[in-house]
Amino acid sequence: MVRGKTQMKRIENDTSRQVTFSKRRNGLLKKAFELSVLCEAEVALIIFSPRGRLSEFASSRYFSVNKTVERYLRKVKDRGLGTKGSQANTQEGTINMTKKIEHLEVLKRKLLGDGLDACSIDELRQTENQLEQSLSKIRARKDQLLKEQIQELREEEKRLLDINEELREQLSQCGDELRRRNSPEEQDVEHRNDGTDGVETELVIGPPERRMP
Repeated sequence: MVRGKTQMKRIENDTSRQVTFSKRRNGLLKKAFELSVLCEAEVALIIFSPRGRLSEFASSRYFSVNKTVERYLRKVKDRGLGTKGSQANTQEGTINMTKKIEHLEVLKRKLLGDGLDACSIDELRQTENQLEQSLSKIRARKDQLLKEQIQELREEEKRLLDINEELREQLSQCGDELRRRNSPEEQDVEHRNDGTDGVETELVIGPPERRMP
């Protein structure tokens, strides 16, 4: 037989409510005992019945309910102090960060030339020194970049000169070959080769022909 789902509301009947309390209390005490044995957990359970009767459970004789409650109160107190300290540190860090941001904003406006009317001579000199230091760093960085660009251009120029020299050598070799082919000696050799190739020879099979004296 399947049990119906129990509605989570107060049981109106006094007898049924007392029976349910006794059953659920015993089941809760059993679960607390099983948790302490299986997991070696420190468990303390305190239950007051509707009539004010106390039922309690401690995981072992070494850990009474009072000791577990004291340990719980110390833990809650330490946690509260830690939370307050963490919140205080967070607020202090936020305030310091806000002040730094405001200081940087004021310094930025001064460097841009705004808000100088309320500055003293010392503050203006300090701002001027900061600008000079910034300009020196900017100029040094600019000079470094220019030197790097000049070095790259020189390397590119050297590479192009090497390519140009290689092309000149190839062109010179081609010119020598053309002059050699167009020379009279080379043309005479080619002409003789062409004449030899055009000679026809007559081959006769049989005894030589006799000639009359």
